Amino acid sequence: MGYSFFTFMENAIFSTAYLGPVHYYARLMQYGHVQIEQYDSYQKQSYRNRCAIFGANGLLNLSIPIVKMHGQKTLVRDIEIDYATRWQNNHWRSITSAYNSSPFFEFYAPDFEPFFSKKWQFLIDFNMELHGLIIEILELDTVCKLSQTYEHLFNGDDYRELITPKTKRLLNPDNNFKPYPYTQTYSDKHGFIDNLSIVDLLFNTGPESESVLKKSIL
Repeated sequence: MGYSFFTFMENAIFSTAYLGPVHYYARLMQYGHVQIEQYDSYQKQSYRNRCAIFGANGLLNLSIPIVKMHGQKTLVRDIEIDYATRWQNNHWRSITSAYNSSPFFEFYAPDFEPFFSKKWQFLIDFNMELHGLIIEILELDTVCKLSQTYEHLFNGDDYRELITPKTKRLLNPDNNFKPYPYTQTYSDKHGFIDNLSIVDLLFNTGPESESVLKKSIL
C-alpha cells in the first residue's frame, strides 16, 4: 500500500451507504474483510440513501426516495427504491453540474453514469454495486460481503452507528478520523467542506484519493 504507518486490520462492519462519505472509505480501507449490514432496521436521514456533494452554491444533499414503509420497522435488505420521481436524472444532473469542471470528472463519469439510468428494485443491491465500483476505482484490497444475520455485539470493529450524518455522532466521535483537506472545485468561493461523498474526492483528486484517505486517519 506504500504507507508504513497505515495499519491494515482484519474485520469490521459498516452500514450500507449511497456514495458514502470520505470517513466511510478512510475507515473501510484499513481492513482486509468488511461486512456490510443488511439486517439492521432502516433509519431515515442516514448515509444508507443519501450523500452530500459540493455544488456552486455550497453543500448539496442528494437523497434516494424509497417506497413508503408500513407498520413495523423494515430491514435494510427489504427497502425498495421509489421511481415515481425522476430522481436518477436529477441526481446525475446535480453531480454533473457540481463536478464537470473538476480535474477528473471526465475520467470517472462514464463509470458512474450508468447507475443513474438502470433501475434496481432494492436499495441494498444498488448500493452494493455502486460500492463495488468505488472499491475498484480506489484499488482497495478490502473484501466486502453482506452480513448473514444481525449481531448486536459484533466480533470486530463496529462502524454501523459511528459513521452517520446525524448530530448524535458528536456524542461518540471517531477521534482518530480527521478529514485531510484537498482542493475542491468551489473551495475558493466557499472554503473547504469536509467529509463529503467519496465522489467529491475522486473527481477532485483522482489517483491521489487513496493518499488523502490514508492521511485522514490519525
